[in-house]
Amino acid sequence: MIRFAVSFALLLTLAGCATQQDPQPQKPSASASSLNTRLSVFSRYPAGGLPDGWEPMILLRNKQRTEYQLVRDADTTVLHARAESASSGLMLKVDVQPQQQPWLRWSWKINSLVKSADNTKRATEDSPVRIILGFDGDKDTMPFADQILFETARVMTGYDFPYATLMYIWENNAPVGTVIPSTYTSRIKMMVAESGSEALGDWRDFTRNIAEDYEKAFGEKPGRLIGIGVLTDTDNTGETAEAWYGDIQLLQERFAHEGDAAQPLSLSQGK
Repeated sequence: MIRFAVSFALLLTLAGCATQQDPQPQKPSASASSLNTRLSVFSRYPAGGLPDGWEPMILLRNKQRTEYQLVRDADTTVLHARAESASSGLMLKVDVQPQQQPWLRWSWKINSLVKSADNTKRATEDSPVRIILGFDGDKDTMPFADQILFETARVMTGYDFPYATLMYIWENNAPVGTVIPSTYTSRIKMMVAESGSEALGDWRDFTRNIAEDYEKAFGEKPGRLIGIGVLTDTDNTGETAEAWYGDIQLLQERFAHEGDAAQPLSLSQGK
């Protein structure tokens, strides 16, 4: 019963992938196609507040919330996160076919690790930065325990939760490329995008093929991408973490511009 309650609470954090959001005015005008490829270009916004369309992703009501705000970093605007024994995220609803736009590009920066974090253990599962992807799929094919969990969550909340969730994280020790299964449910997998302390204080740029990464993590091809989020969390370790997220883009081709071909981004680490 305790494991079910904890797992159910974790599903609630992913509700933003499926909830209907109220229409909001868009500050930067853009076509539907550009919104699909540029999921969140924080650099287009002024400092202060949050980017349009992003909704709070709350873990449990009794947990402290991570603070998020658009800030200036050098000559651009980025999303700043600060967690003090806290765990909440931001989620944006999308509708994208990963096979058509498989390349996810983002950047992040942290000044320190969550020292006692270990994402292979439930009691210390924290990360200073996470990119969260929620995917649609056939829930009838899930393990029976997960089907019961998801159906109970749907009945109690009225939300349909993602069929599968893939997270890119910064881990203390696990090598880049490692897939870490969640200790709560088989429908959540964490992939290590950065590891260790060598890059602390530096902006790190990433380009990942989410269709290939999903297949590596779950052993099947992905369904539609229905949500993308960020999460900086320290609730399990009780530590403090500060992070900065740069623009997040979903692209048809690995290189967004011709000039990128001369200096390609690594699939597993920054430039």
